[in-house]
Amino acid sequence: MEGVLAMTVVCIIFAIGDFVSAKTKAIFSMLFTSSVILLVGFWVGLPKTIFEDAALLKIGSILIALLITHMGTLMGIEELKKQWKTVLIALGAVAGIGIFMFLVGSPILGREYAVAAAPPIAGGIVAAIIMGEAAKAMGLETIVVFTTLLVVVQGFFGYPVASLMLKKEAEKLAARFRENGEADENAAAQETAAASAGQQQSKPWYRVVPPLPKELQTTFILLAKLGIVAVVGFKLAGLTNGVVNAYVMCLLVGIVFREIGFLEDSIMTGANAFGLGMVALMAVVFANLVNATPDMLITLLRPLLGSLALGLVGIMLSSWILGKLLGYSKEMAIAIGTSALFGFPGTFVISNEVANAVGKTDDEKKVILNSILPKMLVAGFITVTISSVVLAGFMAKLM
Repeated sequence: MEGVLAMTVVCIIFAIGDFVSAKTKAIFSMLFTSSVILLVGFWVGLPKTIFEDAALLKIGSILIALLITHMGTLMGIEELKKQWKTVLIALGAVAGIGIFMFLVGSPILGREYAVAAAPPIAGGIVAAIIMGEAAKAMGLETIVVFTTLLVVVQGFFGYPVASLMLKKEAEKLAARFRENGEADENAAAQETAAASAGQQQSKPWYRVVPPLPKELQTTFILLAKLGIVAVVGFKLAGLTNGVVNAYVMCLLVGIVFREIGFLEDSIMTGANAFGLGMVALMAVVFANLVNATPDMLITLLRPLLGSLALGLVGIMLSSWILGKLLGYSKEMAIAIGTSALFGFPGTFVISNEVANAVGKTDDEKKVILNSILPKMLVAGFITVTISSVVLAGFMAKLM
């Protein structure tokens, strides 16, 4: 297929996915819709070389490192400190998935399926790519397709549970507010404290690199800085002799270089490069569907459903235990844990939907949203962006 035509067809498929996701309020995610279109398309004659023809695979494989480094610039240490309990629960949920899948999933599903499943369930696309690459290196093409399908369907397990838990939490918050206004006072106090802290906060001592003037924050300068840090990540990973996965190191150096001031917040977005980068990244993920035959999908149905069910049990158990220890309600803790199954923007969408559905007045909606939204946003960042990548780097060695 001609390059321009191939790129256009790919973008149209992804655009349909976005449209369906928006109209169904993310019940049918972009990933799910696009994967269905591609699967059926490959079966009925869509060229299986479409991603290669669009020149997306090669550039996508390069941009993975830049995108992961960019992920490290999305949220600062100070924001995470304010939600330290949420951070611990989210980390515990990801650990729970890994431990539960390895110990319980291995004898039920088989070691290869259980090990490959844990990181994608705990996160998303990047974790699936890391596990897919490990499986491909071992010649396990069925496992490669399996990791892709996990990312595609995991939202169907995560959204209903998170929505139910957040609705129960919201009902408690609303009832408390209607009874004595306690929740509203707490929310107002938190907002006041946060505003006060923001006014008094000085530049952290470790922020040693001054920010670039706005006129120098051009596409090329920002991408050059990002590339330098990604290369540093690969070099440092090399020094560990493979102990630390190169992509995990890219994430870590992204966080560090953002904190010292060398990298700007959400740097690829600022460089106007994030959108095209995501198109290339999606191509790398969906290229695995080329080998997915109807017979293979039928074979994968049992491990697919089994691993998601076991992963969800692992999330709920670990989140509930940690939530109890940290003083969070069972409902809020489990909702935080299930953010691993969808991440942002699902965390934002569900929080707003629940607040609007449960709150009967604007004040009630505000109280609910002020309580659940910050926790869900931080949880999604910790599970999908950070800890799932680290888990993938560890589990890839167990394949």
